[in-house]
Amino acid sequence: MGQEGVVVRLPDSAHTDLPWRIHEVAPDFRVEDVWALPTPGGPDDFPRLVRNMTTGEGRFSGASRLLFALRWKLGALLGWDAEKQGLGARVRSLRHRLPADLRETPRPGFRAVPLTTVYLTGDEWAAELANRTVHTVMHIGWVRDGSGHRAQMAVLVKPNGWFGRAYMAAIRPLRHHVVDPALIRMIGRGWQQRST
Repeated sequence: MGQEGVVVRLPDSAHTDLPWRIHEVAPDFRVEDVWALPTPGGPDDFPRLVRNMTTGEGRFSGASRLLFALRWKLGALLGWDAEKQGLGARVRSLRHRLPADLRETPRPGFRAVPLTTVYLTGDEWAAELANRTVHTVMHIGWVRDGSGHRAQMAVLVKPNGWFGRAYMAAIRPLRHHVVDPALIRMIGRGWQQRST
């Protein structure tokens, strides 16, 4: 993240070249996006970021809010988000793949989004969601950045058949230009507010 409010999409290698544990847990998922998060901090600030992101205090505005509302309405109408399409029904949680040392890590819950934590370490956090279109993982890693640290977010996906691939292709421009930048700015605002 450079200037205030500037959203930076990173190359896939910013995620794939680091020794994250998610690589062994979800090798069959592909990297959809990697984003720098505006969360400058020190080596011990990662737990604070996790707390900020799980509280659900931020709000989308404008076009992002409208797109999310439309997506949830369509999902309800077409059954995309029905329980039978989610974790434990259509797909198993990635928790069943965890090596022994990750099984007992903390599992913070989310207040405002339908994600479920897979595992949490001192510098890495993975949460998942499954619906009719995709099984996805939000991976947050705490990385060195110049003289300090910051977070980066990788979105990993395993689309559900041809429908899931078509859906992901159709929403990609909206995600890249509206939804993900709004999410990243919201995370940055929350980080700044909690830092002051």
